[in-house]
Amino acid sequence: MPSSDLLVRIAAAKSAVLAQAAYLHREFGAVRSDWKSDGTRVTPADIAISEAIFADLRARFPDDELLSEELGDATAPIVMKARFAWVLDPIDGTNNYATGIPSCAISLALLENGMPVYGVIYDLARRVLLHGGPGFGVWDGDRAAQVKTDTPAGHRMLGFHSPMDKKFYPHASLLVSRFKIRGLGSSTLHLAYVAAGLFDATVDHNVRVWDIAAAVPLVLGGGGEVHYMEGDIFPLRIFDLKMQRIPFYAGSPAVCEELAALLTA
Repeated sequence: MPSSDLLVRIAAAKSAVLAQAAYLHREFGAVRSDWKSDGTRVTPADIAISEAIFADLRARFPDDELLSEELGDATAPIVMKARFAWVLDPIDGTNNYATGIPSCAISLALLENGMPVYGVIYDLARRVLLHGGPGFGVWDGDRAAQVKTDTPAGHRMLGFHSPMDKKFYPHASLLVSRFKIRGLGSSTLHLAYVAAGLFDATVDHNVRVWDIAAAVPLVLGGGGEVHYMEGDIFPLRIFDLKMQRIPFYAGSPAVCEELAALLTA
């Protein structure tokens, strides 16, 4: 039985994210953007949403740790000590958002002792709140969802971003030959769509923890698996804006077994 501490935070997470949906839509495609030192795009909407969600959570849970991609370039690594921590990506898919492509999302993860236990994701394109976690199941709006297990080989859809690291280039040709590829420009949505049964799998080499922390518990809650190619990242003990990118794959147990054989051959 989930603790009351956990349940009250889950309710707060959904409320905090939904409270920013109208602002997210209002600024979509119209907001100016700048570039951070790591080459990624940022907009005033990223900052405003991050500040608003964290102000809400801080008022309710003053002892929780609040961690965001938009903490600032100079922020030193943070050693996580609190029982509960929140990992926020205020807009995953900022390039899309700034240029008027609707595949983008607000992504908020709740961690307990470093493990992602619940995720809340607002999908701008579909105007839907996805949420869930292990023991809770997955909800795609009002629809109970789960990871796909019955798509015939040759018809399965896989979310994929071209890898930045050349050592992963061979994966691209292997995946294209076996899956129908979808590249949305949002790692959060690729993984969340696996949880919701919209995609059969995803493979990504370019993410950091804030890109996927909210979608990982959705996949696990929907009966799927997430595998990290270079070692587990959870429990998360240190939050570092300069962390290395995380290559991973996710899908049903059967699809993950196939991907493991394919990508490690």
